[in-house]
Amino acid sequence: MPPMNHILKRSLSPRLSLGLRTTLIIFLAGFSLCHNVLGQTITPHSPAYGLHGMLLFGNNEGLYASHLPMFHTPHDYQVVLQIRIANQQLDAQIKKDLTQKIRLWTIEPEQFDITTLAPGANPALRQFKANIVSGHFEQGGKVRYKSITAIVERALIFRQLSPELHQSDTATYRQIGHGSHRFLLKEIDSRPDYDHVLAISTNARSSRQNILIKKSGISEPDPQTLQSALRSINGADARLEGNVYFDHADLE
Repeated sequence: MPPMNHILKRSLSPRLSLGLRTTLIIFLAGFSLCHNVLGQTITPHSPAYGLHGMLLFGNNEGLYASHLPMFHTPHDYQVVLQIRIANQQLDAQIKKDLTQKIRLWTIEPEQFDITTLAPGANPALRQFKANIVSGHFEQGGKVRYKSITAIVERALIFRQLSPELHQSDTATYRQIGHGSHRFLLKEIDSRPDYDHVLAISTNARSSRQNILIKKSGISEPDPQTLQSALRSINGADARLEGNVYFDHADLE
């Protein structure tokens, strides 16, 4: 079959102006370049477009999604979102499930440009479709809820990561949540580094300051060291409840 722009050249009426003929030829030539040999549409995207898998964690006080970052595009962003599920009944059920037991759940979302999650982004991504997976969606996890709609309430963290080799002597953990059951989430501040989220319990009125500990490469911190640092900020009743997620394989 001859190229579409060739067909157009042969079929255009000679009564059309030269300018209109030229415009139509350029439009259709560009259109044909947006298709590959199988007829599938190829749409240009920003370098930050892709499948951005996330860790899902939370409890009755809120749901959070943490992008699983790497040091290469399009995944070189640490992003933590406060979200809710559009279906209110499902939102309540997921919160209940995560409150009852610390477990690893991940989100396999539709593809999007992660920079549209940045505060003040225009256009901004307000919601996305996703599968909620029991376990890791790339490591044998099982789909628990299929094609749900997640509503983005706000970005708690949005940082682009540096690909340069560098090392911080201190690990900084941010407190996520406001009530008595919160989470500690480590800032990615080195290369190599590790991704770490823990559940904690604390007085609901206690500080939400960052927790700082001495860092030892990419080794998982000693729980007693981390709990001691937590109690120095939040009081003697604060305690670690357990690991939600720890990984360094994607951050080397």
